[in-house]
Amino acid sequence: MRNGGIDAAVNDYLERLDTERGLSGHTIDAYRRDLSQFTTMCHRLGVERLGGVERRTVRRFLSQLTTLHYSRRSVARKASAVRAFLEDATRRGEIPANPASGIPQPKLPGTLPKSIPAPTLERFLDDLDGSDPVDLRDRALLEVLYGTGMRVSELAAMTVHDIGDGQFITVHGKGNKERAVPIGDQARRAAEVYLEEGRPILVGSASGDALWVGVRGGPLDPRGIRRIVKNRFGTFPHALRHSYATHLLEGGADLRSVQDLLGHSELATTQIYTAVTREHLKQTYERSHPRA
Repeated sequence: MRNGGIDAAVNDYLERLDTERGLSGHTIDAYRRDLSQFTTMCHRLGVERLGGVERRTVRRFLSQLTTLHYSRRSVARKASAVRAFLEDATRRGEIPANPASGIPQPKLPGTLPKSIPAPTLERFLDDLDGSDPVDLRDRALLEVLYGTGMRVSELAAMTVHDIGDGQFITVHGKGNKERAVPIGDQARRAAEVYLEEGRPILVGSASGDALWVGVRGGPLDPRGIRRIVKNRFGTFPHALRHSYATHLLEGGADLRSVQDLLGHSELATTQIYTAVTREHLKQTYERSHPRA
C-alpha cells in the first residue's frame, strides 16, 4: 500500500479510465472537473496525500457543494465520482478502505422513465407495412431497437455482419464492451427482409458495411436514427429502450438479467425501472382485486 500525493493519484486514475475502460473524452473530462473540485477542498483542509482522506473529508466536500447551491443531481454526480475514485484506490491497495463508503447519496427527484404501452408499440410496428426501401429500413430499425433495447449509438454502429443466423447478436457498448443480446423472430425477419430487398437499393459508395443506410447512400448516424424514430413514433429512441426494460420486468424478468441486457455497469442504474413495474403492479391490483 502506497500513500502518494492526491493529485498524482487522480491523474493516474483518469489515465486508467482512458486506457483500460475506454471511456469517452467527455466522460473523462467530467470526472476530471469533479475530482479537481474534491482535491481543491482536500488541499484547503491540509490533506495532501491519498491516505489522509477521511470520511469527514468527503462529508465536508459534499456539504460545501450544498452551501454553494449546486443542484441535488450535480451533488449526486460529484459524490459518485469521488466514491468511484476512492473505491478504485481501495481495490488497488493504495488505501485500506473507501472513506466514502456508506455516505448517503443525495436524494434525487423521482423522475421515472416513460415507457410506451406494449399494445401501442405493437400496433405502431405492425402499421409499418410499406414495401419501399425506406419503409423496410425503418421497420427493421425500429423492430431491432425495441427488440434488443440498444442505445442509439450502439444501433448506429451495427454492420451487416451483426445480423447473423443465430438467436443472439453482439452489441458493441460503452467503453468498447461487448455483450450478447437475444434478438426475437420479428426483429430478425424484418432485418433480413431489409438486407435482401431494401439496403441493396439504398447503398452508395460511402455505405461501407454499415447496416443502416440513409437515402443518400451514407451510413445513418445517431442523429438520423433519432429523426426516424421521431417521424415514425413521435418520440425518442431512448423511449423504446425504456419500454424494452419495463416490458421485460413486467413480464417477469429478473433485474440482474435486464441489467446485463441493457449493458448497465451498475445495478443501481437498472433499479429505477422497479418503480415503474411497482406502479404497474399497483394498477393491476386496483383493477383486479375486489377489495382494492
